[in-house]
Amino acid sequence: MENKRVPEKIWKVIKDNPIVVLLVIVCIIVGFTIDNFFSFRNLNSLISNTTVRFLIALGVSGCLITKGTDLSAGRAVGLCACLAGTLLQDPTYTGRMYNWPEFNLLVAFLIVVAVGAAFGLVNGLIISKLNVPPFIATLGTQTIVYGICLVFTNAQPIGNFKGSYKNFVNGTWLKGIFTVGGEDFPGIPYLLAWAVVFGMLFWFIYNKTTHGKYMYAIGGNENAAEVSGVNTARTKILIYVTAGVMYAIAGYLLAPKGGGASSGSGMGYELEAIAGCTIGGVSTTGGIGTVGGVLVGVLVFELLKIVLQFLGVNPYYNYIVQGLVIVTAVAMDIRKYVAKK
Repeated sequence: MENKRVPEKIWKVIKDNPIVVLLVIVCIIVGFTIDNFFSFRNLNSLISNTTVRFLIALGVSGCLITKGTDLSAGRAVGLCACLAGTLLQDPTYTGRMYNWPEFNLLVAFLIVVAVGAAFGLVNGLIISKLNVPPFIATLGTQTIVYGICLVFTNAQPIGNFKGSYKNFVNGTWLKGIFTVGGEDFPGIPYLLAWAVVFGMLFWFIYNKTTHGKYMYAIGGNENAAEVSGVNTARTKILIYVTAGVMYAIAGYLLAPKGGGASSGSGMGYELEAIAGCTIGGVSTTGGIGTVGGVLVGVLVFELLKIVLQFLGVNPYYNYIVQGLVIVTAVAMDIRKYVAKK
């Protein structure tokens, strides 16, 4: 009896996550047919890119679970990256954007997080108190944040960060402790710790706290949640503030990871985050989603980009492929919702 259930479970996983399964199969095929795909260097690149996107997707996931969205995520990440960059430019660099006093890493981090939380609060208040649909509200704040970033940076790139800032973000543990196939182990990126810590924190919030229960209740049926005593306005405000904090942290890490920051930093990241969440099982119809699913979705989406790169696909076509994946994932999610009804 148990043996019969195992194939059924496997088939259910394949049926519920066809995009994930298909992309994993493609990755395996590419890995065994193209040199250097399975390499430590490629793995490190995957970890670094996934971490930043994962933090953004965690912020977006709460919005999606409550039937909302956040189109301002990418621009908020960009603004926070620029802010962190200006606060932590090398004090000896003659071309500093602002002649501010020298900040240490923690103080700069707290300032950036406070700014991100403030923009999240604005989104939450507009959505919960003014009853503006999340799509429209965050589309408006997206444009506002981008404008602020342009004014703040004067559309100029920001670079030459402090060595301590670059090492804090781009450093690794256990570098060169062994060699495999002539390749020295490049170490475990510090960025991985951010993904692990916040992944565990959000898992706890989503599964073990009253806030998590309220969030899923609102996504399932907001009117019923309100009748049962849930303060829906306060819960949604907290969700968007939390999202803003996650964008700020992602921006703080993005600046040195990318070697610089500009008003274009973070552009389109909100769409990647939404795509990763949707691929990972966060339903756009609300009330459904897990932290593990978000991680898998973001990881698979990043793997897709690496696969296209190794296949030598014209970078311009990457956007077409990614767009098709997003549309397909959302269409399948809605189809499952309709089937359940």
